[in-house]
Amino acid sequence: MTTAAAVHRGSCLCGGVRYETTAPLQGASHCHCSMCRKAHGAAFGSYGSVLRVHHRFVSGQGLTRTYRSSPSVTRTFCSVCGSPLLWHSEGPYAEWVAVPLGTLDTAYETPPQKHIHVASKAAWVVTCDGFRQEAEG
Repeated sequence: MTTAAAVHRGSCLCGGVRYETTAPLQGASHCHCSMCRKAHGAAFGSYGSVLRVHHRFVSGQGLTRTYRSSPSVTRTFCSVCGSPLLWHSEGPYAEWVAVPLGTLDTAYETPPQKHIHVASKAAWVVTCDGFRQEAEG
C-alpha cells in the first residue's frame, strides 16, 4: 500500500501532536466569531480547509481532545499545551476539516482570503487588508 506524500505538515505548541495533509489547503478564512477568538486567544482564527480524507494525525493523537463548541461544530486541541488543531462541522460541509494556519510547520502559499463573521468581530480590530468581508460565515 502506498501512502500519499504530505503537502502540509503541522504540529501543536509542545510538539506532542503532529498532523499532515495529502492535498493542498483550500482558501484561507479569518473567522471573527467569539468562539474562534476564544479558542485562539486572538482577534480571529485563521484556517485553511481540506477534505477530511486528506488529513491525518501522524503522532500524538492520544493527546488530542475534542470540544463541541456549538451544536454542529467540534474543535480538536492538544490536551498538553492547548493548541487548536482541527475544526469541523456537521451538515453540508461534514466532509471538510479546517486546519488552524498558525499550526503549520510547512510553507503555505496564501490563496484568496476572506474575513468571516465580521458582524461579531472584536471592537478593537480594524480589517484593512482588502480581503472580502462577510457579516456571517
